[in-house]
Amino acid sequence: MKVRIIREECVSCGTCVDICPEFFELGKKDALSQVVERHRADGKLDEGTVPPELEEAVKDAADMCPVQVIHTE
Repeated sequence: MKVRIIREECVSCGTCVDICPEFFELGKKDALSQVVERHRADGKLDEGTVPPELEEAVKDAADMCPVQVIHTE
């Protein structure tokens, strides 16, 4: 599964990090949601590949995001 975060629309609530800290983190410089380094696609903060064991948690994080900026495919 792939993930894309629309970072510029993130409100920094931290819900995604609370639900799945193994995949999401808030940026140190801007406090916006981003993919943790080990799961990033080509080093991009806003794109990543989800390992199978985290798929359900990532889907939950996307569903619970209050501004719906996390997209899975």
